[in-house]
Amino acid sequence: MHIHILGICGTFMGGVALLARAAGHTVSGCDANVYPPMSTQLQEQGIGLTEGYDPAQLEIGADVYVVGNAISRGNRLLEAILDRGLPYVSGPQWLAEHVLAGKWVLAVAGTHGKTTTTSLLAWMLEDAGLNPGFLVGGVPKNFGVSARLTDSSFFVIEADEYDTAFCDKRSKFVHYRPRTVILNNLEFDHADIFADLAAIETQFHHLVRTLPRSGRIVANAREESLKRVLARGCWSELEWFNDAAGWSAAAGTDEAEAVFSLAGREVGRVGFALAGSHNRENALAAMAAARHVGITPAQAASSLARFDGIKRRLELRGQARGVSVYDDFAHHPTAIALTLEGLRRRQPRGRILAVLEPRSNTMKLGVMKAQLPASLALADEVYCYAGSLGWDAAEALAPLGTKARVFEDLEALVAAVAASAAAEDHVLVMSNGGFGGVHGKLLSALAA
Repeated sequence: MHIHILGICGTFMGGVALLARAAGHTVSGCDANVYPPMSTQLQEQGIGLTEGYDPAQLEIGADVYVVGNAISRGNRLLEAILDRGLPYVSGPQWLAEHVLAGKWVLAVAGTHGKTTTTSLLAWMLEDAGLNPGFLVGGVPKNFGVSARLTDSSFFVIEADEYDTAFCDKRSKFVHYRPRTVILNNLEFDHADIFADLAAIETQFHHLVRTLPRSGRIVANAREESLKRVLARGCWSELEWFNDAAGWSAAAGTDEAEAVFSLAGREVGRVGFALAGSHNRENALAAMAAARHVGITPAQAASSLARFDGIKRRLELRGQARGVSVYDDFAHHPTAIALTLEGLRRRQPRGRILAVLEPRSNTMKLGVMKAQLPASLALADEVYCYAGSLGWDAAEALAPLGTKARVFEDLEALVAAVAASAAAEDHVLVMSNGGFGGVHGKLLSALAA
C-alpha cells in the first residue's frame, strides 16, 4: 500500500510514517516549513518529503492519504482529495487499525512531561528485554528514532489530548484503546480548540472509559483536575503517585540522585541524568506503569541509570567561550518554570539567559501571557522573540523589569544574547518549533 501523509513533519505524523514504512508500506509525505529533528529523521529513513501542499502531488496515485491534525479545511491538497473523493484517514485512526490492534498499549497522557515519561517507560521495557514498539513525540537518545515497530505484544505511546483531524474533533488518545495509562497532570492548554479546563477533563474521561476492567490507571494525586476526571467514573485498577499511601519520589543525597518509594517503603535509588523534581515524578509514573507488565521497581530504577535523555528536552546543543546553549521544548508557563528550576538545580553557577519563542497556538492567542513573568522568575535575563505574536509581549513581560527584552528581529536577538553572555552562563532556548535555527546562530555568534 502507498501511504501519502499530509503534515508528515509533525512529531506524531513523522512517527506514523516510520511505523508505516516498517510495516512494509510505501510511504511519502508533505509539509511546510520543515525543521529538525523530524525532517532529518525522515531523510535518514529514506522517506520522500515534498515541500508544500500542491495538489499536483495527487499524481503519485497513493492508495490512501493520512491527514495530520495541522491540516485544516482550505488546504489546497486536502480540498483536492475531498473533491476527487479519494480515500483518506486521520493519523490516530490509521495507527489504531494497522499498528495498535491486538497490542498491550501503554499510553502516557498529560499536559506536561508526556514525551519524557513515554521515553522513560519505553526504555524500561526495552532494558527489561520486552522489545516494545513505541511512538514518542520526540527522539529518545537511547533509541535514536521517535517510533519503532516490533513483533512484541507491547506498544508504548505518547497520548496527546489535541484533536485528531479536521474531520474528527475528539482527542487523539481515544483511538488507542490502552490497557495501561499514565495520567501525569492536567492543566488548561490548547486554547485554540478547548473552551476551558472542563472541556479537556471531559476528553480525559473519554480515555478512562476506553480501559478494560483489567487495565490500570497510574494517576498524579496532586492534580485536583485528575481527581475530578476519575470521580466521574473509573472501571479499572487505579494507583496514585505523589501520594504517601502510594508511589512517591524524592531527591537522595543530592539532586542527581532519585529515591523511589511505594507505600512508604523504598523500592529504588539511582543516579538520574534528568534534572528537576518534575523529572523524578515522570520517572516515578513510568516505574509504576512498568510494574503492570511485570517489571519490578528495582529493575526500572536500574534502567534509569542508563537513560540518555531526549532531543529537545534540556538538550545541551553546544558550548562556546564557556557559555552553554540548551534547547528545550517548553512552551507552556508551567513547563517553562519547571525547566528553569531543573536547570538551576543542576547548574547552580552562572546566570541563566532564557530565550523564548511563544509559538504554540495557545501562546499566540495570548491566553497565558499573564502567567509568563512568574514562570520566568528564575531566569537572570529574558529574551523574547515576538515576530509572530498578536499581543504586546513587552507589556506582558513588564513585571520582569529591565531583565526582560523583546525582539521582532531574530538576528538582533542573537546579537544581544551573544553580547551579554559570559563564561559559565547558560543560554536556555525554549520553543516548540525550529525557532529559525537560533541555537546554531547563537553558538556561531558566541564563538565569533
